[in-house]
Amino acid sequence: MNHPTMSTSTSADTSGAPRSSGTPSAGPTGFADEAELEERLATPSPALVADLARLDGDLLVLGAGGKMGPSLCRLARRALDAAGRTDAAVHAVSRWSDPAAARSLDDDGVHTVAFDLMDPDADLGALPDAANVVFMVGAKFGSAAAPSHAWAVNAAMPDRVVRRWTDARIAAFSTGNVYPLVPVGSGGCTEDDPVGPVGEYAMSCLGRERVFGHAALTRGTRVSVIRLNYAVDLRYGVLADIASRVLAGEPVDVRTGYANVVWQGYANEVALRSLPHATAGEPFTLNLTGPETASVRRLALWFGEEFATKVVFEGAEAPTALLSDASRAHALFGYPDVPLRTLVAWQADWLRRGLPLSGKPTKFQVRDGRF
Repeated sequence: MNHPTMSTSTSADTSGAPRSSGTPSAGPTGFADEAELEERLATPSPALVADLARLDGDLLVLGAGGKMGPSLCRLARRALDAAGRTDAAVHAVSRWSDPAAARSLDDDGVHTVAFDLMDPDADLGALPDAANVVFMVGAKFGSAAAPSHAWAVNAAMPDRVVRRWTDARIAAFSTGNVYPLVPVGSGGCTEDDPVGPVGEYAMSCLGRERVFGHAALTRGTRVSVIRLNYAVDLRYGVLADIASRVLAGEPVDVRTGYANVVWQGYANEVALRSLPHATAGEPFTLNLTGPETASVRRLALWFGEEFATKVVFEGAEAPTALLSDASRAHALFGYPDVPLRTLVAWQADWLRRGLPLSGKPTKFQVRDGRF
C-alpha cells in the first residue's frame, strides 16, 4: 500500500489574515516546559477575541477538569479580557480531584466550582447562570466493562444540563466516533454523512448529541455539536502514543493505519468560536480535526528520524479507519495554526527531554469500539 505524503498548510482566518498572528511561538523544536506549553495554549488569536466580543453574558464550562478543560478556560478568560469583557465571568465546573489545578485557574482569573455532576442529589440550580455553556463531560475508557455508566454520563446527564440552561448557547463536545470506519482514501466523513457508531461508547455519544438536538428542536436551545478527533497537546494524544513506542523501541501497530489529529489550541479556539454559530431547531454540527489523513506508518518513521532509531512495525494497514473531513471548520475558522510536521517535532522534543505525559493513551487503534 502506498502511503501518501501528508501536507502542511499555513493557517488563515476567514478574513485571510494569519490565524496565529500575535500568538507566541515555541522554540524551533518545542517548549521549554509545561508552563511555556500552557502559555501557548492560553494565548487567543485576534479572531477568537473578536468572536467572544460579540457574545453577551458569562461562560460556564462543565467538565473543566479534564485534559482540555483547563487550557480552554484560560484561553477564554484571556480572550474575554482582550475583548474588553473583563466583567464576564468564566466559571469552571469539575469535581477538581486535583486541587492544585483549581488553584492555578483561580490565580488566572477563572472561577472554579467544585461540583459532582453525577451526584444524583446534586442541585444544578446551585451552579451559576450563564448565557454561554461549553459541555466537556464524557466517559470513554471503561465503557466496554461498564456501559451503563457511559450512557448515564454521555446521554442522561445532558438532559439535566439542557433543562438547567435551556436559554443558553451550548457548545457540546462530541466525538468522531459517531461515524463508522470508512475507506482510507475517502477523505473521511463529513457532517452530512450518515452516522454509524461502533460500540457502547460511540453509541452513548450519539445519544448525547440526540439529547442536545432534542432540546434545540423542542425548547429552542441554541446548540453547537463539536465532533472532535484527536486533540494533541504533547502530554497526550495520538502523536504521544506513537512516539512513545518508537522511543522505547516497541513495535508500532499499523492495523489502524490512518488517523486525524489536531493541535489542542486550535480545537479549543474552534469550540469557543462555535458558540455564536449555535442554533435552535437543528444544532450546528462541526467536525473538528486537522486537514490530513495521517499515515501511522509515516508518523512512526518521522519519529524514528527524530530519535535516530529504527522503527519496528506489526500488522498491516486495514482498508478502513475512523476519519473525519473537517473542511467546514477550516472554511469557517481557518486551518490549524500548527502544521502536523511541527507537531511531530514538538512531540519528539518533549519526549526526548522527559517532560510529563498524562498517562492517558487515546486507544485510537481500537476498531471494535470497546474502550
